[in-house]
Amino acid sequence: MAMLSPQELLVELITRNLDELARSWLRIVRNHQITRSYGAFDEKVLHERARKVYEQLARWIAGEFTKGDIASYYTAVGAQRRREGFPLAEVARALIVTRRVLWFKVQAEGFLDSPMDAELALLLNNKVVLFFDRALYFTIYGYERQ
Repeated sequence: MAMLSPQELLVELITRNLDELARSWLRIVRNHQITRSYGAFDEKVLHERARKVYEQLARWIAGEFTKGDIASYYTAVGAQRRREGFPLAEVARALIVTRRVLWFKVQAEGFLDSPMDAELALLLNNKVVLFFDRALYFTIYGYERQ
């Protein structure tokens, strides 16, 4: 049996925990003062939206979701959030929370405790950060264009 690469392990960790990640994210954004608009929005819709972000992140890490995919999807997300009346700062914070929830899970699973090459760990971290930086930029771009 072939060993999974660190990249494949991270994809597997995300996909195996999609609902847990989305629930953790939801609990934070619905109960935090900084994201108060999320507390009044449909819980089921928010859960599915968070789940989709994690699915896309896993696809990005696996090389199945491109920069262009991020640009078009998150530009549309930004426009939609503006139409829905979410303040831009809350939208940005919600994306930041999405990334933080992932890293809490990664740490809790001991993913970074493995004998993974430090350079590979940094590469994976950079890939995750790049995804969220692009998602945040294009969300803001779409929000402002709306």
